[in-house]
Amino acid sequence: MTTKRAIAALGLVAGLVSGPALAADPVTIQLKWVTQAQFAGYYVAKDKGFYEEEGLDVTIKAGGPDIAPPQVIAGGGADVIVDWMPSALASREKGVPLVNIAQPFKRSGMMLTCLKETGITKPEDFKGKTLGVWFFGNEYPFLSWMATLGIPTTGGADGVTVLKQGFNVDPLIQKQAACISTMTYNEYWQVIDAGFKPEDLVVFKYEEQGVATLEDGLYVMEDKLQDPAFVDKMAKFVRASLKGWAYARENTEEAAQIVLDNDETGAQTEKHQVRMMGEINKLTEGSDGTLDPADYERTVKILLAAGGEAPVITKEPTGAWTHAVTDMLK
Repeated sequence: MTTKRAIAALGLVAGLVSGPALAADPVTIQLKWVTQAQFAGYYVAKDKGFYEEEGLDVTIKAGGPDIAPPQVIAGGGADVIVDWMPSALASREKGVPLVNIAQPFKRSGMMLTCLKETGITKPEDFKGKTLGVWFFGNEYPFLSWMATLGIPTTGGADGVTVLKQGFNVDPLIQKQAACISTMTYNEYWQVIDAGFKPEDLVVFKYEEQGVATLEDGLYVMEDKLQDPAFVDKMAKFVRASLKGWAYARENTEEAAQIVLDNDETGAQTEKHQVRMMGEINKLTEGSDGTLDPADYERTVKILLAAGGEAPVITKEPTGAWTHAVTDMLK
């Protein structure tokens, strides 16, 4: 037997002994927004091979203004989505049975950013002012906050005028509003980049005002949780994702670069993503992925208190979260 044939024969025997390699289990995740450090944990987990180590082949789908994650998963376009709890609970009440399986974000990044020159130093000073508010379900923490303060949102000297704000900071820059909605990790820095200094601004974090609702949780369709194999797959996915988030907290600049490498639009900048990563790390710090029932109850209470003509939820949800997945990580 020639040397080449001998090598080929050995290779064949080795292949028969070892058997075929197990195919990686596919998982598709739909993000809530565009590729940015807000989702770094997932990009890092994929880049560093953490999903591969769990036997998973993960596809990450970026979001955008025209993409609603609940609709994507309801249509079978994803196994798991990133969504804010108000949106997920609203979807559940409307017939899309989403269930929270993990909560990597422990804290909220939402806040109102105000121009100091307007004289606003405390929430009571909002009266008589115009405030920029995001809608599409993001308005409910704001409405609940105003209800708690006893400030009407119908205008007038004793109320506030609500400006329906786009996902930009123009109303503050153009001084159409005294305050606008911002995230600690994104729009606030857009205001700074527009030429304002931190001392020109006053910020009110929803977290510190006691009216924060849960953001960036992981949700799946309820019926899928009846399948033990799916629950096991999600446990592997969450474990690897949390590893990605931990790595991002320890390696801020590298994590930001991994995000940039995955941004097919080329719209993001290194400066902004490094800053964003630093702020996002503050929101995920201390979370082991397990949803705290007290945080869930607070979110529900805030949403029910907001009321209004089109409430996000009209009754206490049931079955909207589970520890079945995160319990497997312990």
